[in-house]
Amino acid sequence: MPGRGGVPIISPHLKALRPFITTGDFAPGSWGQQLVEPLAPAHISIEKIAYSAFYMSRPERTLRKCGIEELYFTGLVTNGGVASTVRDAHVREFHCTIIEGGCAAFSDQLHRAALEGLRPVATTSRIAEVMNAVFHV
Repeated sequence: MPGRGGVPIISPHLKALRPFITTGDFAPGSWGQQLVEPLAPAHISIEKIAYSAFYMSRPERTLRKCGIEELYFTGLVTNGGVASTVRDAHVREFHCTIIEGGCAAFSDQLHRAALEGLRPVATTSRIAEVMNAVFHV
């Protein structure tokens, strides 16, 4: 989330881990916030401002109003934002599926460890399996 002058509001420890983050990153409508073209346009858009998409945001109310009970997760970082959002979704009683090939971490070891740690709260699936199940491709 950008603060005054477009400077991202992130904690000092995250800034140290990600010194490449600069002014304008995370701004609504910016490249990092846009939906990828094959999925556009979105009927609903929710900005994520913290590790968990549920933190100080409106996804639960929006998902409930739309009757959505099953969520599929992709993103960066598997052991950071993905894990936090999956756990928050689980305690809110959504069925969670992590698309294994749609997530990544700073190392394959961290990615695999995060997926293993999320097994009690989510199923893990491959992209082709989800495409077949959801879109019958």
